[in-house]
Amino acid sequence: MNFWKDKRVFITGATGLVGSSLVKKLIHQKAFVVALVSDVNPNSEMYRNGTANKITVVNGRLEDYVCLERAISEYEIDTVFHLGAQAIVTVAYRSPLLTFESNIRGTYNLLEACRVHQPFVKRIVVASSDKAYGDVDALPYTEKMPPMGRFPYDVSKSCTDLLSRSYYETYELPTVVARCGNIYGEGDINWSRIIPGTIRSLCNNEQPIIRSDGKFTRDYIYVKDVISSYMMLAEQLENPKVVGKAFNFGPNNPYSVIEVVDGIRKAMNKMDIGPKILDSAQAEIRDQHLDSKMATETLGWKPKYSLDDGIKSTIPWYEKFLKNLKETKV
Repeated sequence: MNFWKDKRVFITGATGLVGSSLVKKLIHQKAFVVALVSDVNPNSEMYRNGTANKITVVNGRLEDYVCLERAISEYEIDTVFHLGAQAIVTVAYRSPLLTFESNIRGTYNLLEACRVHQPFVKRIVVASSDKAYGDVDALPYTEKMPPMGRFPYDVSKSCTDLLSRSYYETYELPTVVARCGNIYGEGDINWSRIIPGTIRSLCNNEQPIIRSDGKFTRDYIYVKDVISSYMMLAEQLENPKVVGKAFNFGPNNPYSVIEVVDGIRKAMNKMDIGPKILDSAQAEIRDQHLDSKMATETLGWKPKYSLDDGIKSTIPWYEKFLKNLKETKV
């Protein structure tokens, strides 16, 4: 049976990297999709691939409780994917208030709207991040570690996790939290991120920019693996081993920034163009690494894509996108 057929799904952050892919997947699975959209970005994959014409779009912001409550009530939503957030670490450093309003107020607004309409809201998947754990002495991160963010973005994700747990423990709201490593893949047009930024630079025969010293380590998880993790969580949310919990999702294989850049240079045959290392990163955790054992044992989830495989799948999308962008400007 198709679990998603005729499910009524509300997605925040639908125009982002993960949201656009999730919308497309759910439409394919015959779900009725309602998306919260603050700004219409024609370069978002949700608009470029035409899926925006196959869903219901609610124009509004996470900070607007009335908007969220109306959408959930009017469309009788049974499933919520909360992906919406200010997701860029450097923006959070420059504008902490903007980040806290979106990521913290936005989360409790949405959870409260779901609580009010709990009779028909059956499952809520909240997208968090490995940043929620903060800077710890011993890696990898495990779900037994508490959320302890220090910097603005990290704190906003720690609060997101705590709010979700609070609404579950207090009101039995059926929530589950997904903590992923750095997500990448086709459709990400946040050029400050290392993978899309490096691909764009190399397509333009320019030096890729590395903000840090290049030695910071991260988990990098391909967007299709993220989609499978979110959908698995929703499908299994009635399991007492899942509801109210937080799960890590990552490849269990961290890479340094310079290793990622070199992998992209190699895949694009651009080894003659070296990176420009600024060593100026601020308010960023140096090393992060997730243990995903709990997701494997409880959900049966495993990543299908290695970093090399994901990068090779991603590069052609950017080459085509950037070519079309140039032709449009001409």
